[in-house]
Amino acid sequence: MKRLFVAIKTEPDLVFLQKYGELRAALRHESIKWVQEQSVHVTLHFFGETDEQRIPLICKTLKEVAETTNSFMLRLEGLGIFGSVYAPRVIWTGLAPQKEILELMKRVKAGLAASGFEIDQQNLVPHLTLGRIKMLQDKVLFQRVIERYKDLSSAGEMAGKMILFESILKPSGPVYTVQQAFPFKHQSP
Repeated sequence: MKRLFVAIKTEPDLVFLQKYGELRAALRHESIKWVQEQSVHVTLHFFGETDEQRIPLICKTLKEVAETTNSFMLRLEGLGIFGSVYAPRVIWTGLAPQKEILELMKRVKAGLAASGFEIDQQNLVPHLTLGRIKMLQDKVLFQRVIERYKDLSSAGEMAGKMILFESILKPSGPVYTVQQAFPFKHQSP
């Protein structure tokens, strides 16, 4: 069994990384597990523990979706939380253009469903997780910091492929290893 997910790997620009560092520093007194800069990615579908015999079918499906997907510009845009104001669970940044990301997520899920994979019915919210909140000591300060960084954004970057990753859980945090990459069809000039 392998713990798998498919994602678009992102490489945020220096301005975004600087602001991300400031956000983490402003909330350093809180119990938040931050995503390491080198590990940021946009999850398109999380498989979880998967029988290795199913990996060829997953790869076939992802290859078919990728071959009919044009490369597109991707930008990190805005800051939000999952959970309520009183009990936030995740700090995330949004994605633009949302339409292309949502369409890709839907196509991945539809392809996997057609290949016999059980698909959850959660709402699709294109985002990039920045931190998982364990516990907050000062919720008022937390809300002020989130408000201060609500316009967090990055310069655009080309999303040219999706990657099937294995996630190996370790005490120091997850380690992601590439299982296979699936290049998108390039747009004509």
